[in-house]
Amino acid sequence: MNLDHELACLITGVVGILIVASIITRILLKRARNDGARMTLENVAARTRAWWGMVIIFTLAILLGTTGTVILFGLLSFMALREFITLTPTRPGDHRTLFWVFFIITPLHYWYVLDEWYGMYSIFIPVYAFLFVPMRSALAGDCEHFLERSAKIQWGLLICVYSVSHAPALLSLQIPGYLGENAKLLFWFVIIVEISDVLQYVWGKTCGKHKVAPKVSPNKTWEGLIGGGLSTVAIGTALWWVTPFSPLQAAGMTVLVVLLGFLGGLVMSAIKRDRGVKDWGHAIAGHGGVMDRLDSLSFAAPIFFHVTRYALT
Repeated sequence: MNLDHELACLITGVVGILIVASIITRILLKRARNDGARMTLENVAARTRAWWGMVIIFTLAILLGTTGTVILFGLLSFMALREFITLTPTRPGDHRTLFWVFFIITPLHYWYVLDEWYGMYSIFIPVYAFLFVPMRSALAGDCEHFLERSAKIQWGLLICVYSVSHAPALLSLQIPGYLGENAKLLFWFVIIVEISDVLQYVWGKTCGKHKVAPKVSPNKTWEGLIGGGLSTVAIGTALWWVTPFSPLQAAGMTVLVVLLGFLGGLVMSAIKRDRGVKDWGHAIAGHGGVMDRLDSLSFAAPIFFHVTRYALT
């Protein structure tokens, strides 16, 4: 994939922000006067370190082209699905179904994404895999909690694989006047999703008083949502020049991504509370599991993909 000037500027800007964030966090940590402030800053420092790793990996995948990007997201889906299934226990009767889910359905779905076969990857999991999962489990002969077990596997497959795959699928959109530049759109989308999470956290920690859903996610506040959301909309609009959108369209799409990402994070937090855990896993130091970083993206990606597809192609 060609690294054009705008994509290079975007990557350089992200690296610059991380450098500034790392320096400021280190200085503030040395000046922190109480345990509360120190804990918050250590959390920010851990998130910044994890971001360095993620930005490097994501940038390398983008530079490797469509194949590298699709493989990266395929691996992330595999790891996220593994975390999801680990927290939603199954039974021996599901083992062969899970083999199909992990080693046949997930790679095949991403193959369709790589092949840019929209007619197949848009229905493969919602239709064919949806019907296959309970049929394969029924053949195992284990009827205990059958509907609950099948629904958990179907839900994990839809969220961790189907929804997440719509992010790399952005590379296949044929947008007039923007051909060959879709990597910038994907980079913009991922930046907006992730920076929205960070800014909502920072605003919530500094100004948050009114909790949105205290029993589900005590850290999500209205001040964090509004402050972080407006800050993200400002950034998304300012970066309109790397997208196929006008400034007004970029602002509208950013609002859409912020709201869907916020609600997606809330839904996935509800599942974690139900299972009695704080994080989906420990794969990313400072960020919990892979699914902790993909929760917002998994809800925003399919809607963002289809709105962009129907509006611009």
